[in-house]
Amino acid sequence: MTTAGEEMHALVERLYPLCRSITGDGVRATLEIVGEYLPLQVHEVPTGTQVLDWTVPQEWNIRDAYIADAGGKRVVDFAASSLHVLGYSVPVSQTMPLSELRGHLHTLPDHPTWVPYRTSYYKPEWGFCLSQDTLDALPDGDYEVCVDSTLADGHLTYAEHVVPGQVADEVIVSCHVCHPSLANDNLAGIAVATFLARALAEQKPYYTYRFIFAPGTIGAITWLARNAERIDRVKHGLVLACAGDSGQLTYKQSRRGDAEIDRVMRHVLTASERPHSVNEFTPYGYDERQFCSPGFDLGVGSLSRTPYAGYPEYHTSADNPDFVSPEAMADTLAVCREAFAVLDRNRRYVNLSPYGEPQLGRRGLYDSLGGRSDAREAQMAMLWVLSLSDGEHGLLDVAERSGLPFDTVAAAADALHGAGLIKA
Repeated sequence: MTTAGEEMHALVERLYPLCRSITGDGVRATLEIVGEYLPLQVHEVPTGTQVLDWTVPQEWNIRDAYIADAGGKRVVDFAASSLHVLGYSVPVSQTMPLSELRGHLHTLPDHPTWVPYRTSYYKPEWGFCLSQDTLDALPDGDYEVCVDSTLADGHLTYAEHVVPGQVADEVIVSCHVCHPSLANDNLAGIAVATFLARALAEQKPYYTYRFIFAPGTIGAITWLARNAERIDRVKHGLVLACAGDSGQLTYKQSRRGDAEIDRVMRHVLTASERPHSVNEFTPYGYDERQFCSPGFDLGVGSLSRTPYAGYPEYHTSADNPDFVSPEAMADTLAVCREAFAVLDRNRRYVNLSPYGEPQLGRRGLYDSLGGRSDAREAQMAMLWVLSLSDGEHGLLDVAERSGLPFDTVAAAADALHGAGLIKA
Protein backbone atom coordinates (compact mmCIF):
# COMPACT_ATOMS: atom_id res chain seq x y z
CA MET A 1 0.00 0.00 0.00
CA THR A 2 1.38 3.41 -0.98
CA THR A 3 2.04 5.75 1.95
CA ALA A 4 1.19 9.44 2.03
CA GLY A 5 4.91 10.20 1.95
CA GLU A 6 5.34 8.18 -1.22
CA GLU A 7 2.33 9.84 -2.82
CA MET A 8 3.71 13.28 -1.97
CA HIS A 9 7.08 12.34 -3.45
CA ALA A 10 5.37 11.12 -6.61
CA LEU A 11 3.61 14.49 -6.87
CA VAL A 12 6.97 16.27 -6.51
CA GLU A 13 8.43 14.15 -9.30
CA ARG A 14 5.48 14.90 -11.54
CA LEU A 15 5.67 18.67 -10.99
CA TYR A 16 9.46 18.86 -11.17
CA PRO A 17 9.92 19.23 -14.97
CA LEU A 18 7.49 22.14 -15.33
CA CYS A 19 8.86 25.62 -15.92
CA ARG A 20 7.17 27.81 -13.33
CA SER A 21 7.58 31.52 -12.76
CA ILE A 22 5.55 34.28 -11.11
CA THR A 23 3.14 34.19 -14.06
CA GLY A 24 2.48 32.02 -17.06
CA ASP A 25 1.41 28.63 -18.29
CA GLY A 26 3.81 26.78 -15.98
CA VAL A 27 1.82 28.02 -12.98
CA ARG A 28 -1.43 27.02 -14.66
CA ALA A 29 -0.09 23.54 -15.48
CA THR A 30 1.04 23.15 -11.88
CA LEU A 31 -2.37 24.14 -10.52
CA GLU A 32 -4.08 21.84 -13.01
CA ILE A 33 -2.13 18.90 -11.57
CA VAL A 34 -2.82 19.95 -7.97
CA GLY A 35 -6.45 20.25 -9.03
CA GLU A 36 -6.50 16.51 -9.64
CA TYR A 37 -5.98 16.09 -5.89
CA LEU A 38 -8.10 19.00 -4.64
CA PRO A 39 -10.91 21.11 -6.07
CA LEU A 40 -9.35 24.52 -6.69
CA GLN A 41 -10.77 27.96 -7.32
CA VAL A 42 -8.35 29.49 -9.82
CA HIS A 43 -8.02 33.27 -10.04
CA GLU A 44 -6.63 35.22 -13.01
CA VAL A 45 -5.59 38.80 -12.22
CA PRO A 46 -4.87 41.00 -15.27
CA THR A 47 -1.53 42.63 -15.97
CA GLY A 48 -1.50 46.21 -14.72
CA THR A 49 -3.80 45.59 -11.77
CA GLN A 50 -2.72 47.66 -8.78
CA VAL A 51 -2.16 45.41 -5.75
CA LEU A 52 -1.16 47.40 -2.68
CA ASP A 53 2.13 49.12 -3.61
CA TRP A 54 2.77 46.74 -6.51
CA THR A 55 1.44 46.21 -10.02
CA VAL A 56 0.71 42.82 -11.56
CA PRO A 57 3.49 42.38 -14.16
CA GLN A 58 3.35 41.16 -17.70
CA GLU A 59 2.94 37.44 -18.20
CA TRP A 60 6.02 35.43 -19.19
CA ASN A 61 5.94 32.24 -21.23
CA ILE A 62 8.73 30.30 -22.88
CA ARG A 63 8.72 27.66 -25.59
CA ASP A 64 12.41 26.97 -26.17
CA ALA A 65 15.88 28.29 -25.39
CA TYR A 66 19.39 27.15 -26.16
CA ILE A 67 23.01 27.98 -26.82
CA ALA A 68 24.42 26.13 -29.84
CA ASP A 69 28.00 25.87 -31.01
CA ALA A 70 29.23 26.43 -34.55
CA GLY A 71 28.25 22.88 -35.49
CA GLY A 72 24.67 23.39 -34.31
CA LYS A 73 25.06 21.25 -31.18
CA ARG A 74 23.12 22.58 -28.20
CA VAL A 75 25.60 23.03 -25.39
CA VAL A 76 22.94 24.52 -23.08
CA ASP A 77 19.35 23.41 -23.60
CA PHE A 78 16.19 24.57 -21.86
CA ALA A 79 14.56 21.28 -22.87
CA ALA A 80 16.96 19.46 -20.52
CA SER A 81 16.11 21.64 -17.51
CA SER A 82 14.00 24.73 -16.93
CA LEU A 83 16.79 26.06 -14.71
CA HIS A 84 18.98 26.68 -17.75
CA VAL A 85 17.18 29.95 -18.58
CA LEU A 86 17.24 33.10 -16.48
CA GLY A 87 13.65 33.43 -15.32
CA TYR A 88 11.70 36.10 -17.24
CA SER A 89 14.32 36.29 -19.98
CA VAL A 90 13.21 38.52 -22.83
CA PRO A 91 13.36 37.05 -26.35
CA VAL A 92 16.72 36.91 -28.07
CA SER A 93 18.02 35.42 -31.33
CA GLN A 94 21.63 36.28 -32.02
CA THR A 95 25.02 34.91 -32.87
CA MET A 96 27.83 36.23 -30.69
CA PRO A 97 31.34 35.36 -29.57
CA LEU A 98 31.83 33.58 -26.25
CA SER A 99 33.53 36.68 -24.87
CA GLU A 100 30.29 38.64 -25.28
CA LEU A 101 28.07 35.74 -24.24
CA ARG A 102 29.85 35.34 -20.90
CA GLY A 103 28.15 38.46 -19.54
CA HIS A 104 24.81 36.63 -19.78
CA LEU A 105 25.95 33.36 -18.19
CA HIS A 106 25.47 32.32 -14.55
CA THR A 107 27.39 29.52 -12.84
CA LEU A 108 28.36 28.26 -9.38
CA PRO A 109 32.16 28.03 -9.29
CA ASP A 110 32.10 26.49 -5.80
CA HIS A 111 29.86 23.69 -7.06
CA PRO A 112 31.08 23.22 -10.63
CA THR A 113 28.62 20.46 -11.58
CA TRP A 114 25.48 22.27 -10.39
CA VAL A 115 23.28 24.70 -12.32
CA PRO A 116 22.05 27.80 -10.41
CA TYR A 117 18.54 29.20 -10.36
CA ARG A 118 18.41 32.89 -11.29
CA THR A 119 15.63 35.32 -12.24
CA SER A 120 15.14 38.87 -13.49
CA TYR A 121 11.45 39.50 -12.87
CA TYR A 122 11.31 43.28 -12.95
CA LYS A 123 14.32 44.23 -15.10
CA PRO A 124 14.31 43.34 -18.82
CA GLU A 125 17.23 40.96 -19.26
CA TRP A 126 18.13 37.62 -20.75
CA GLY A 127 20.55 34.96 -19.68
CA PHE A 128 21.41 31.31 -19.19
CA CYS A 129 22.38 29.22 -16.20
CA LEU A 130 24.83 26.36 -16.62
CA SER A 131 27.38 24.38 -14.70
CA GLN A 132 30.87 25.79 -14.31
CA ASP A 133 32.23 22.58 -15.85
CA THR A 134 30.13 23.16 -18.97
CA LEU A 135 31.32 26.74 -19.27
CA ASP A 136 34.96 25.76 -18.79
CA ALA A 137 34.65 23.25 -21.62
CA LEU A 138 33.35 25.79 -24.14
CA PRO A 139 35.97 26.79 -26.72
CA ASP A 140 36.25 30.35 -27.96
CA GLY A 141 34.19 31.10 -31.02
CA ASP A 142 30.73 32.13 -32.07
CA TYR A 143 27.58 30.71 -30.56
CA GLU A 144 23.95 30.83 -31.60
CA VAL A 145 21.78 32.14 -28.77
CA CYS A 146 18.01 31.68 -28.76
CA VAL A 147 15.38 32.47 -26.15
CA ASP A 148 11.94 31.85 -27.65
CA SER A 149 9.82 33.60 -25.04
CA THR A 150 7.04 36.13 -24.77
CA LEU A 151 6.58 38.89 -22.24
CA ALA A 152 3.16 40.41 -22.82
CA ASP A 153 0.00 41.55 -21.09
CA GLY A 154 -1.77 38.59 -19.54
CA HIS A 155 -2.53 37.47 -16.02
CA LEU A 156 -1.12 36.47 -12.67
CA THR A 157 -2.60 33.12 -11.65
CA TYR A 158 -3.19 31.77 -8.15
CA ALA A 159 -5.59 29.27 -6.62
CA GLU A 160 -7.42 28.58 -3.36
CA HIS A 161 -8.91 25.50 -1.75
CA VAL A 162 -11.23 25.87 1.23
CA VAL A 163 -11.95 23.19 3.83
CA PRO A 164 -15.18 24.37 5.53
CA GLY A 165 -15.16 24.51 9.30
CA GLN A 166 -17.72 24.85 12.05
CA VAL A 167 -17.00 28.60 12.20
CA ALA A 168 -16.18 31.21 9.57
CA ASP A 169 -12.91 32.18 11.30
CA GLU A 170 -10.05 31.05 9.09
CA VAL A 171 -6.63 29.47 9.21
CA ILE A 172 -4.65 30.17 6.04
CA VAL A 173 -2.01 27.80 4.72
CA SER A 174 0.20 29.26 2.01
CA CYS A 175 2.85 27.87 -0.32
CA HIS A 176 4.51 29.41 -3.36
CA VAL A 177 4.15 27.97 -6.85
CA CYS A 178 6.62 30.16 -8.76
CA HIS A 179 9.84 28.14 -8.61
CA PRO A 180 10.80 25.95 -11.57
CA SER A 181 12.65 22.63 -11.12
CA LEU A 182 13.37 22.89 -7.40
CA ALA A 183 12.09 19.97 -5.35
CA ASN A 184 12.50 21.19 -1.78
CA ASP A 185 11.92 24.85 -2.55
CA ASN A 186 9.05 24.57 -3.05
CA LEU A 187 7.48 21.47 -4.60
CA ALA A 188 7.65 19.69 -1.24
CA GLY A 189 5.65 22.56 0.28
CA ILE A 190 3.02 22.25 -2.44
CA ALA A 191 2.80 18.50 -1.85
CA VAL A 192 2.51 18.80 1.94
CA ALA A 193 -0.14 21.53 1.62
CA THR A 194 -2.12 19.39 -0.83
CA PHE A 195 -2.14 16.34 1.41
CA LEU A 196 -2.79 18.41 4.52
CA ALA A 197 -5.92 19.81 2.86
CA ARG A 198 -7.05 16.30 1.97
CA ALA A 199 -6.52 15.11 5.54
CA LEU A 200 -8.47 18.04 7.00
CA ALA A 201 -11.34 17.42 4.59
CA GLU A 202 -11.79 13.96 6.12
CA GLN A 203 -12.47 15.58 9.49
CA LYS A 204 -14.92 18.20 10.66
CA PRO A 205 -12.52 20.98 11.68
CA TYR A 206 -13.52 23.81 13.95
CA TYR A 207 -11.85 26.50 11.87
CA THR A 208 -12.26 27.02 8.16
CA TYR A 209 -8.95 26.25 6.45
CA ARG A 210 -8.02 28.24 3.35
CA PHE A 211 -5.12 26.93 1.27
CA ILE A 212 -3.42 29.48 -0.98
CA PHE A 213 -1.27 28.31 -3.91
CA ALA A 214 0.30 31.50 -5.25
CA PRO A 215 3.53 32.90 -6.70
CA GLY A 216 5.93 34.15 -4.04
CA THR A 217 5.75 37.81 -2.93
CA ILE A 218 3.58 39.21 -5.74
CA GLY A 219 1.07 36.37 -5.31
CA ALA A 220 0.66 36.88 -1.57
CA ILE A 221 0.45 40.65 -2.05
CA THR A 222 -2.21 40.14 -4.72
CA TRP A 223 -4.19 37.84 -2.43
CA LEU A 224 -4.02 40.36 0.42
CA ALA A 225 -5.09 43.22 -1.85
CA ARG A 226 -8.06 41.24 -3.17
CA ASN A 227 -9.17 40.05 0.28
CA ALA A 228 -8.72 43.18 2.39
CA GLU A 229 -12.39 43.25 3.44
CA ARG A 230 -12.23 39.77 4.96
CA ILE A 231 -8.77 39.81 6.51
CA ASP A 232 -10.34 40.04 9.96
CA ARG A 233 -11.54 36.46 9.53
CA VAL A 234 -7.95 35.20 9.43
CA LYS A 235 -7.12 34.14 12.97
CA HIS A 236 -4.05 31.99 12.32
CA GLY A 237 -1.80 31.01 9.45
CA LEU A 238 1.17 28.95 8.33
CA VAL A 239 3.52 29.27 5.36
CA LEU A 240 4.98 25.97 4.15
CA ALA A 241 8.38 25.91 2.45
CA CYS A 242 11.42 23.65 2.16
CA ALA A 243 9.31 20.84 3.59
CA GLY A 244 11.09 17.74 2.32
CA ASP A 245 14.82 17.74 3.13
CA SER A 246 16.52 15.68 5.82
CA GLY A 247 17.13 18.57 8.20
CA GLN A 248 15.34 19.09 11.49
CA LEU A 249 12.08 21.02 11.60
CA THR A 250 12.33 24.79 11.88
CA TYR A 251 9.51 27.10 12.88
CA LYS A 252 9.79 30.82 12.25
CA GLN A 253 7.49 32.80 14.52
CA SER A 254 5.07 35.46 13.39
CA ARG A 255 5.94 39.13 13.71
CA ARG A 256 3.91 39.19 16.93
CA GLY A 257 5.96 36.36 18.42
CA ASP A 258 3.16 35.45 20.81
CA ALA A 259 0.40 34.66 18.33
CA GLU A 260 -1.57 31.53 19.11
CA ILE A 261 0.01 29.69 16.15
CA ASP A 262 3.44 30.48 17.63
CA ARG A 263 2.49 29.01 20.99
CA VAL A 264 0.89 25.96 19.38
CA MET A 265 3.91 25.22 17.19
CA ARG A 266 6.32 25.62 20.08
CA HIS A 267 4.20 23.32 22.23
CA VAL A 268 3.74 20.63 19.57
CA LEU A 269 7.39 20.57 18.55
CA THR A 270 8.58 20.41 22.16
CA ALA A 271 6.03 17.80 23.21
CA SER A 272 6.84 15.61 20.21
CA GLU A 273 10.53 15.53 21.24
CA ARG A 274 11.46 15.93 17.58
CA PRO A 275 14.75 17.73 16.95
CA HIS A 276 13.73 21.25 16.03
CA SER A 277 14.46 24.93 16.29
CA VAL A 278 12.19 27.93 16.80
CA ASN A 279 13.41 31.17 15.25
CA GLU A 280 12.42 34.76 15.81
CA PHE A 281 10.61 36.65 13.05
CA THR A 282 12.66 38.56 10.50
CA PRO A 283 11.18 40.64 7.65
CA TYR A 284 12.99 38.48 5.09
CA GLY A 285 12.10 35.02 3.89
CA TYR A 286 8.89 33.68 2.39
CA ASP A 287 5.36 35.08 2.34
CA GLU A 288 5.00 35.23 6.11
CA ARG A 289 6.58 38.66 5.74
CA GLN A 290 3.64 39.80 3.61
CA PHE A 291 0.98 38.41 5.93
CA CYS A 292 2.84 39.83 8.95
CA SER A 293 3.45 43.27 7.46
CA PRO A 294 2.43 45.97 9.98
CA GLY A 295 -0.82 46.92 8.29
CA PHE A 296 -2.11 43.35 8.44
CA ASP A 297 -0.06 41.95 11.35
CA LEU A 298 -1.62 38.51 10.98
CA GLY A 299 -0.62 35.63 13.23
CA VAL A 300 1.18 33.73 10.48
CA GLY A 301 4.35 31.73 11.04
CA SER A 302 6.44 29.61 8.70
CA LEU A 303 7.31 25.92 8.94
CA SER A 304 10.20 24.37 7.07
CA ARG A 305 12.88 21.83 7.62
CA THR A 306 16.22 23.42 6.74
CA PRO A 307 15.36 27.11 6.20
CA TYR A 308 15.89 28.90 2.90
CA ALA A 309 19.56 29.36 1.92
CA GLY A 310 20.50 27.07 4.81
CA TYR A 311 21.64 24.19 2.63
CA PRO A 312 24.12 24.22 -0.27
CA GLU A 313 21.59 22.76 -2.71
CA TYR A 314 19.24 25.74 -2.25
CA HIS A 315 18.33 27.35 -5.60
CA THR A 316 20.45 24.91 -7.60
CA SER A 317 19.94 21.85 -9.78
CA ALA A 318 21.00 19.73 -6.80
CA ASP A 319 17.59 20.50 -5.25
CA ASN A 320 16.08 17.65 -7.25
CA PRO A 321 13.61 14.88 -6.31
CA ASP A 322 16.44 12.80 -4.85
CA PHE A 323 17.14 15.59 -2.36
CA VAL A 324 13.70 15.24 -0.75
CA SER A 325 12.33 12.11 0.87
CA PRO A 326 8.90 10.62 1.49
CA GLU A 327 9.82 10.24 5.17
CA ALA A 328 10.70 13.92 5.63
CA MET A 329 7.55 15.13 3.89
CA ALA A 330 5.44 12.70 5.93
CA ASP A 331 7.02 14.06 9.11
CA THR A 332 6.29 17.66 8.09
CA LEU A 333 2.71 16.69 7.30
CA ALA A 334 2.35 14.95 10.68
CA VAL A 335 3.53 18.04 12.57
CA CYS A 336 1.06 20.22 10.68
CA ARG A 337 -1.76 17.86 11.53
CA GLU A 338 -0.73 17.74 15.19
CA ALA A 339 -0.51 21.52 15.38
CA PHE A 340 -3.87 22.10 13.75
CA ALA A 341 -5.47 19.50 16.04
CA VAL A 342 -4.30 21.60 19.00
CA LEU A 343 -5.35 24.86 17.35
CA ASP A 344 -8.81 23.46 16.62
CA ARG A 345 -9.41 22.34 20.22
CA ASN A 346 -7.83 25.22 22.10
CA ARG A 347 -11.00 26.59 23.69
CA ARG A 348 -11.59 28.79 26.71
CA TYR A 349 -14.11 27.47 29.21
CA VAL A 350 -15.98 28.83 32.22
CA ASN A 351 -16.34 26.74 35.36
CA LEU A 352 -20.05 26.44 36.18
CA SER A 353 -19.31 25.20 39.71
CA PRO A 354 -16.48 27.54 40.74
CA TYR A 355 -17.11 27.62 44.51
CA GLY A 356 -15.00 24.80 45.85
CA GLU A 357 -14.14 21.64 44.01
CA PRO A 358 -17.21 19.98 42.44
CA GLN A 359 -17.91 16.38 43.38
CA LEU A 360 -16.57 14.48 40.41
CA GLY A 361 -17.41 11.03 41.76
CA ARG A 362 -21.13 11.84 42.00
CA ARG A 363 -21.07 12.62 38.29
CA GLY A 364 -19.30 9.40 37.38
CA LEU A 365 -16.15 11.18 36.27
CA TYR A 366 -13.85 9.30 38.62
CA ASP A 367 -15.53 6.01 37.73
CA SER A 368 -14.78 6.69 34.07
CA LEU A 369 -11.07 6.57 34.88
CA GLY A 370 -11.16 3.12 36.41
CA GLY A 371 -8.62 0.79 34.87
CA ARG A 372 -6.91 3.49 32.83
CA SER A 373 -3.15 3.42 32.97
CA ASP A 374 -3.15 7.23 32.95
CA ALA A 375 -5.91 7.59 35.54
CA ARG A 376 -3.83 9.83 37.79
CA GLU A 377 -2.86 12.06 34.85
CA ALA A 378 -6.46 12.24 33.64
CA GLN A 379 -7.69 13.15 37.14
CA MET A 380 -5.11 15.92 37.41
CA ALA A 381 -6.15 17.19 33.99
CA MET A 382 -9.75 17.52 35.16
CA LEU A 383 -8.67 19.43 38.24
CA TRP A 384 -6.44 21.74 36.21
CA VAL A 385 -9.18 22.42 33.66
CA LEU A 386 -11.62 23.27 36.44
CA SER A 387 -9.06 25.51 38.08
CA LEU A 388 -8.25 27.50 34.95
CA SER A 389 -11.72 27.59 33.37
CA ASP A 390 -12.19 31.26 34.12
CA GLY A 391 -12.83 32.49 30.60
CA GLU A 392 -9.29 33.85 30.41
CA HIS A 393 -7.26 30.68 29.92
CA GLY A 394 -7.42 28.24 27.01
CA LEU A 395 -6.64 24.54 27.07
CA LEU A 396 -3.14 25.25 25.77
CA ASP A 397 -2.60 27.41 28.86
CA VAL A 398 -3.72 24.46 30.98
CA ALA A 399 -1.36 22.06 29.21
CA GLU A 400 1.60 24.43 29.49
CA ARG A 401 1.00 25.29 33.14
CA SER A 402 0.26 21.74 34.26
CA GLY A 403 2.88 20.03 32.13
CA LEU A 404 0.22 17.55 30.98
CA PRO A 405 -0.21 16.41 27.36
CA PHE A 406 -2.64 18.58 25.42
CA ASP A 407 -4.66 15.54 24.33
CA THR A 408 -5.17 14.56 27.98
CA VAL A 409 -6.27 18.09 28.85
CA ALA A 410 -8.66 18.25 25.88
CA ALA A 411 -10.16 14.87 26.84
CA ALA A 412 -10.68 16.10 30.40
CA ALA A 413 -12.41 19.22 29.09
CA ASP A 414 -14.71 17.09 26.94
CA ALA A 415 -15.64 14.97 29.97
CA LEU A 416 -16.27 18.01 32.17
CA HIS A 417 -18.29 19.69 29.43
CA GLY A 418 -20.37 16.57 28.99
CA ALA A 419 -21.05 16.51 32.73
CA GLY A 420 -22.26 20.12 32.65
CA LEU A 421 -19.42 21.45 34.80
CA ILE A 422 -17.92 23.82 32.24
CA LYS A 423 -19.15 25.73 29.23
CA ALA A 424 -17.31 27.19 26.27
